[in-house]
Amino acid sequence: MSVRSGRSGGHGEPPPLRRNSRFQMLWMGAAASELGTTLTWVAFPLLILAVTGSAALAGLVGACRITANLLFSLPAGAWVDRWDRRRILIAAEVVRCLALAALAAAVLTGRVALWQIVAVAVVTGAADSFFGPARAAAIRAVVAPGQLPEAYAREEARGHAASLAGPPLGGFLFGLGRALPFAVDALTYLVSLVCVVRARVPRRPAEAAEAAAERRETGMRADVMEAAGWLWRHRGLRAGLAFALVANLAANALLLPVIVMVEARGGDAAATGVVLAGLGLGGLLGATLSARIGRLLPPGRLMLAVVGFFALAVCATALPFGPYWPVVPLFLAMVAAPALNVVLRVLLARLVPDAMTGRVVSVFTLATMGLTPVGPLLGGLLAQYAGGVGALVAVGGLLAVGCAVAAISPALRGLDVPDATAGSAPSAVPVLAELGREPVSER
Repeated sequence: MSVRSGRSGGHGEPPPLRRNSRFQMLWMGAAASELGTTLTWVAFPLLILAVTGSAALAGLVGACRITANLLFSLPAGAWVDRWDRRRILIAAEVVRCLALAALAAAVLTGRVALWQIVAVAVVTGAADSFFGPARAAAIRAVVAPGQLPEAYAREEARGHAASLAGPPLGGFLFGLGRALPFAVDALTYLVSLVCVVRARVPRRPAEAAEAAAERRETGMRADVMEAAGWLWRHRGLRAGLAFALVANLAANALLLPVIVMVEARGGDAAATGVVLAGLGLGGLLGATLSARIGRLLPPGRLMLAVVGFFALAVCATALPFGPYWPVVPLFLAMVAAPALNVVLRVLLARLVPDAMTGRVVSVFTLATMGLTPVGPLLGGLLAQYAGGVGALVAVGGLLAVGCAVAAISPALRGLDVPDATAGSAPSAVPVLAELGREPVSER
């Protein structure tokens, strides 16, 4: 089956996305999965704090998951471009479902140990590294090029809706029973698995099959270097990747300081979930405004503006206005982020050759998230020794300094989007990795 036939189902104009059953199945499966992920995004540190009483150890577990994701990302991307993408998606969902179910059973019996939590974090992080690039390739295979902006806007709205509903629900379920959030997350992976099967994701686009066969005769290192070279040739891209690396480090350090600050001000687990839901509410509103916001500035300047405002908002969370106050700055911080994410996702999907999608997505992950394993550990250490307020001021200051340094770069300030079509050469437009969605909602 060719890519075009898989996307449009025939000649002429493709059907609207609401009638694209393959995309709808992928969207619904991801919606269920992300809801479960945002439940455990809150439940994991709450469980560690309950078991060990250490914010630093809670940060270490988060770092383990991200580290596993990064370590497997490059080989995972190469395998996604070589092998059956449908089977990779199915296998990843089976592994994640079983891992969370096993953790829920251990918590339910009261015999959960720190090493078990770390093991689940590592296993799910490794599975994430396969699922992410395979799903990115699947979206390209089932959506027509002209519908990608609408598709990615819906992806953004879905992710932020999960961020809105998941944290308070996760805190509520954890209050009812420590095993409940993890059992629900396992169930959402099962729902996602069924949706992937029903989506009938093409095993491999027709035009990529020959290239994949040729790559099996070359080494994996050569495959990865080809994708890295594709990205490295653009000065604006390199500057943007360095900026995103620092921004993602700081963004991944936020969770534990916020939890510690809310608890220090008298908030419970439910209050923590409500505060973190501010991220999802702001992102959901931002997804509806993404087209308008995305037209205000070119990508480079938009990135500087979004991260700069985020830094101010993080510092504002430390103001002494009670446990629920951080909802306001976190909500405002996320309004502009979806516009940047949509712009950059569309550019990536249109410009990267389909046969290289898995590898480029993986290289993006490594290049922009390489320091993020340090983020949860840094946040935990700062929260333990400087308190939640001090930690948040330090993280916001780090973001502000990163913005000031990045603004000096002419390559980043001048990063723009020339007129391009889906058929443009891969090197025509530099592309940046999307800004720090990981701490907000996605794995």
